Amino acid sequence: MAAEHSGAKCSGFILCAAPAPGPERSTRMIWLLSLSLLAYAWVVLRRLVAWVKMAATTLPDGYIPKTTISVIIPVRNEAANIVALLQDLEAQQYPKELFEVLVVDDHSTDSTLQLLHQYNLGSTMSMRVLDLGDVAGKSMKKEAVKYGVEQATGELLVLTDGDCRVGPEWLQQYAHTYETKQPYFISGPVCFHNTHTTFERMQLVEFASLIGIGGASLALNKPNMCNGANLAYPKFIFEKVGGFSGNDGIASGDDEFLLHKVQQQFPGKAVFLKNNKALVYTDARKSLISFLSQRVRWASKWRSYQSINVQLVALVVFLVNFLLFLSIPFFLFGHLPLLVFVAAYIAKFAIDFLFLERILSFLNKKEYVWHMLPLQLVYVPYVVFTGVAGLFGRYRWKGRTIRN
Repeated sequence: MAAEHSGAKCSGFILCAAPAPGPERSTRMIWLLSLSLLAYAWVVLRRLVAWVKMAATTLPDGYIPKTTISVIIPVRNEAANIVALLQDLEAQQYPKELFEVLVVDDHSTDSTLQLLHQYNLGSTMSMRVLDLGDVAGKSMKKEAVKYGVEQATGELLVLTDGDCRVGPEWLQQYAHTYETKQPYFISGPVCFHNTHTTFERMQLVEFASLIGIGGASLALNKPNMCNGANLAYPKFIFEKVGGFSGNDGIASGDDEFLLHKVQQQFPGKAVFLKNNKALVYTDARKSLISFLSQRVRWASKWRSYQSINVQLVALVVFLVNFLLFLSIPFFLFGHLPLLVFVAAYIAKFAIDFLFLERILSFLNKKEYVWHMLPLQLVYVPYVVFTGVAGLFGRYRWKGRTIRN
């Protein structure tokens, strides 16, 4: 072996011997893979048990709600979608006098604002169109949500996005959960629909894992993630925890940072609304570039998490995928046995399958579970890419280039 590899100084006819790095490298990699998979199994399977134990919410016969609700919808360039959502809200099985709809337009460059005003002329529900452009120096989703909160008159604030669809019992489910459990934060389930391609169905499965982990973590009283397309909190709590102060400079995270604040100041007061009649539906990304931009946007907030528990879960997920990604060149260059390489990927797949089968059943999408197979081929490099790209905090979203 050459001197530069052995680390010893050899000259002339002196023979230098050093232990081959291959076996040591292989052993270290096997241990790292094993430990990361054990940690990942603990994180996921513990949440699987919590999900199974979590009781689904049900509306009692003859339920009559009494909570006043303000539905806040921040929008930007949603001309293609917003009318369908407003029609869903018009069809809510909820007393019209108990809820209002506030749509906050964030400097749309299409016909969103005109459509909102036009729809409002013939609407039977209490609806207000708020233009963030009227507020000097204000833009981005957090400012739109904050403006909506300031103008809201309801006791409970329910939030969704302009490209979503909701069922007729959506508000009933939130009101019943709020009235019976008195939580300070309610996270609801979100699912993709109109998934016609393999790419879109793979997104559905991957997104289901995020919804499931978020819901089960709430059941464990260790909340880590939620989705701004379907959540609620009483108005006084937004003010009590200081709203978005402390993370104003981060474009994403209007949902999760608020959840973490509530958990920190009022432990145990955040819940998951486990009822598929409370589902909010949205579309998957149509292109790879749009998909990656969305996920980098989500990943860009990870480095700002304050909770050690949240950071550890994110680290475990990233680490197991990073090591699985690293195992590919290790295997190709002969530093990792084929049996170990295959076993590691099978173990990861088995853990994910056990969890996702339950979550997809809840979402009424169980038939898509086998899209895990093509997803597994790209998931590892995808997580590594978005995790690293998110650290730089720069991405494009809805016509804007954003840097945290």
